[in-house]
This record gives sequence, structure tokens and C-alpha cells, in this order.
Amino acid sequence: KAAPTAYTPSMPLTAPDTIVAVATAPGRGGVGVVRLSGPDARRIAGALIGDRTLTPRTAHFARFRDADGQLIDEGLVLWFPGPGSFTGEDVVELQGHGGPVILDTLVAACVHHGARPALAGEFSQRAFLNDKMDLTQAEAIADLIDAGTRESARAALGSLQGAFSREVNTLVEQLIQLRIYVEAAIDFPEEEIDFLSEGGVADDLTDLIAQADAVLASARQGRLIREGLTLVIAGKPNAGKSSLMNALAGHEAAIVTEVAGTTRDVLREAIQLDGLPLNLIDTAGLRESPDRVEQEGIRRAYDEIRKADRLLVVVDSQEPDVDLTDLASLLPRSQQELDHLDLPVTRVLNKADLSGLEPGARPAPADTFALSAATGEGLEALRDHLKTVAGYQGTGQSRFSARRRHITALEQALAALAKGRDQLHQHAAGELLAEDLRAAQQALEEITGAFTADDLLGRIFSSFCIGK
Repeated sequence: KAAPTAYTPSMPLTAPDTIVAVATAPGRGGVGVVRLSGPDARRIAGALIGDRTLTPRTAHFARFRDADGQLIDEGLVLWFPGPGSFTGEDVVELQGHGGPVILDTLVAACVHHGARPALAGEFSQRAFLNDKMDLTQAEAIADLIDAGTRESARAALGSLQGAFSREVNTLVEQLIQLRIYVEAAIDFPEEEIDFLSEGGVADDLTDLIAQADAVLASARQGRLIREGLTLVIAGKPNAGKSSLMNALAGHEAAIVTEVAGTTRDVLREAIQLDGLPLNLIDTAGLRESPDRVEQEGIRRAYDEIRKADRLLVVVDSQEPDVDLTDLASLLPRSQQELDHLDLPVTRVLNKADLSGLEPGARPAPADTFALSAATGEGLEALRDHLKTVAGYQGTGQSRFSARRRHITALEQALAALAKGRDQLHQHAAGELLAEDLRAAQQALEEITGAFTADDLLGRIFSSFCIGK
């Protein structure tokens, strides 16, 4: 995946120029694709392959030459005339051998003949701006490329095929119908339509809130499938943090020894639990230490804890008189390092095979598990717990992928609808209800891009791959 190019806000979102980029992954491969999009795509391709007739959507064998007529490569050329193309513009794909030097030379030849190197995500952005897809479908392209599990790939494909868009558009259509009725009743009081006393608006509003709640629940599941849960494993030295990470990962991801302070830096491992992505982060043992290297590892550990979705505090169950309710004693210096941090915690009493604790036991306080990372006993109960606290409903439960901004927009829409319901019930204020309905519609339309600020589009598409 190529590093994204910074989006330039001063550049117009709809540019009349022709762009070019390598559309395949960097490195060596059997086939490499260079993609052109724009009004001059066909002319530029003709400068490389010679002035010849190209049949739309048909592969033609061709030899690619530079401006001096020197042979660069040979392969296939395909022409997709707009608007029946991915971007809605004329698109040409040059398919040659997948060597970085060859592909870079092809791009340079296209630039020589008038193309401009594409920004990250600019092909998808043009498809969005030319109404070939909405914003959720464009984002789903990037999600499908980045998918780390089969479930996340399936959810991203659902979004690409319009599953999320249909849910949102249904809400928007119902909102529009409700707004029409409410605003008509406000604008034509002489008709004596008492829409407040009829109860129909209140019922429609209640149904709309219930449907939006259901979409939000699906979106949260979709975001969980896409992003996963970030778990930071923390505790004192030799509590068995690295052993727990290895047990959850299913292989030796971290070095385990009896020497305290073996883990000095942050270790990361991406795994999945029945389709739920988990980002495991193993940290240095937390203690007071004069060692400057160990101090830096501890500082980094606390940095990761602040960014976590959940904290796994590992405790050696052989340690006498452990107060599991006192987090500051389990994580030395946590009182000052993690002040005002609202982070859910799961406590793991490790080495149950050595202490005599029953693996799988659930001692107080809540969310505490006794297990042996060395033998694996009691580990399944922890796995089930992590899926439960994440809200994971299992494979096949997410119809589409979602992002943080989608969740935020749905929450804003629901807040506006709830506020409007209060205005209706408590104050019989039709004008205020109409304004809240308008705000809810605007929040929903930000999801699909029907109403979206240009700076948001820039942030979204600049995170895409070059060539997409």
C-alpha cells in the first residue's frame, strides 16, 4: 500500500485534468497496472501505444513506448469511456509487467504527455464527485483493501454494494416525509390541521427513532468488525503478561523468561477471536526503576494504556494479599500516570496452575478471571468475556462496515430526533420540532456525502491508497 499523499485544500475537488497512478501494490509482481482517468486519458494512451483503434472494454495487446520511441514494456491496454467507467470519466488501464522500474517509467511517460500524478484516493474521489457511488461506498473500497479478517472483508463488501447507504437513505426519506407534514401544518394554520393532537407525528417520530437505533447498533457492530478492539496488557514484572499475549495469539509473539524486565518496549500483535479483530499490545512491567531504558519502556506503556479500548491487568496469583480493587497497587504509579482516565479494566489472575486457584474461576471484583497462560486452562472464559464486552455478536451479524464518523453522525441524528420529540411532547413547539428534524437529516446526509464539507472529503480520501 503506497503512502498517502497529503491532500491540498486549495486544489479544486472537480479538476478537468487527467491523472495517472500505479494501481497495483508496490513491489515485484507478474502484472502491474497503470491507470489514467480524465478527458485526455485516451490521447495520452495513444501517445504510448501508437494511434490505433481501441474497442471499449476490450483487452488489446500493445507495446508501450516513451517520448523518444524507446520500448518500455509490452502488455495489454483497456479503454473504459466515460461515463460508464469507475470514475465516470474516460479511463485507460495499461497492464504490463509488475516491476517498479517499468511502472514508474510508464507513469513518467504519461506525465510527459500531459497527465498529472494522482493524489491518494483521487480516483475514488472522482467516482464520488461524478455520482458513481456515494461516500460510504467510496470508503468501503479502502476498507475492503485494508480488511484483516474474512468478516471485515464481507462487511466492507456489503457497504460497497450499498447496504449501509440503503439503510441511511431509508431513514432520510422517512425524515423528509415527516418534515413535509410538520412544516405544511406550520405554514398553513388556516387549514386547521392539528397535527399535534392527532398523534400521527409522535408515532412516526417514535418509529423513526427506533429504526435509527437499529441502524446505529448495526453500524457499531460494523465498526467493531472493521477496527477491532485494542487491548493493552499491563502489570508488574514477571506477572506473565507476555505469556498471556502468546497464549491469546496462539504462537510465541513475545519473548518469555524468568528475568524481570525482559519486555522493554511495546510489542503489538493482531489476532482475531471468531472473526473479532483484536489488537494486542504487550508492555513493559510497571515498577519504579532506576534503569533509563526500562523507564522509557514504562513511559511508553502508559502512553499505550491511554489509547486503549480496554486494559488487561495481569496479576501473579501467587502474590500474597493482593487487593484486586486497588488498581494503583496493581499498576505502580497508575494514580498519577492515569489520572482521570475512564478505561474499562479486566483483571487476570495468572499462574493459577502454581497457586492452586481453579482455572476459569471468577473471583471478585467483577471482570476478574483466574487462568494459567502457560497451560491455557481458563483461557476460553477470558476469550468469551472479551467478545462480550466488545459487543461482538458473532460472524455473519454485520451487514456492512462503518467508521467512527458514521457512528458520530448517527448519534447526532438520534440526539436531534430525541430533542424534537421532547419539543413536541413538552412544549407542543412545531417550529422547534421542524428545526430538529432538519438537523437530524443533515447529520444523516453527512454519512453518504449528500451533505458534506469539502475539508471532510479531503481528510477521507487522503487516507486512501495511491491509485484508488
